[in-house]
Amino acid sequence: MTATVGRRERKKAATRQALADAALKLFLEHGYDHVTIRDVAEAADVSTTTLLKHFPAKEALVFDEDAEHEAGLVAAVRDRAAGQSVPEALCAYVKRARVGGADSDTRFTAFVDLVNGTPALSRYGHRMWMRHQDALAHAIAEDAGRAPDDHACAALAHFALEASALAHRSDDPVGAVDAAFALLGHGWDAALAGA
Repeated sequence: MTATVGRRERKKAATRQALADAALKLFLEHGYDHVTIRDVAEAADVSTTTLLKHFPAKEALVFDEDAEHEAGLVAAVRDRAAGQSVPEALCAYVKRARVGGADSDTRFTAFVDLVNGTPALSRYGHRMWMRHQDALAHAIAEDAGRAPDDHACAALAHFALEASALAHRSDDPVGAVDAAFALLGHGWDAALAGA
């Protein structure tokens, strides 16, 4: 049974979304460094105090999908297609969620360019992304029937997440992710065979 979301929670969520949308629009139009927290608050028609209740730092305005990414990574492992390996499923997820491709919409491409072109956002985004390592390692361990603190599962989780940083420094992000996961796939197969 699911609990219904109350009016207060819906209003909070709407305010949070309005702030994130206003921030992204302003950052894309004017550049991250040229937009203040006050500018974002005014664009969303809230006080800076309200903004800071929802987002503790300016960088946080750009990365508002932390829980969704963790759930997506775990689902990539647990809900992958029959016959698809864990590295293959994670490769597909990383490309879709962090890199995009030729079929990405222009807004996603602009977002990736904004993050990659702004050192503060790039560092913050990487820290936020790497926070999912433990949850991902546990999902991998559960799938492989290994202990939650298994080193091979932790290593796969770590390097799978790091693949997006490699991609962001590459002229061919999709190729970089494919190359990283090809290596991870061979290593993971060897780790499973050696178990």
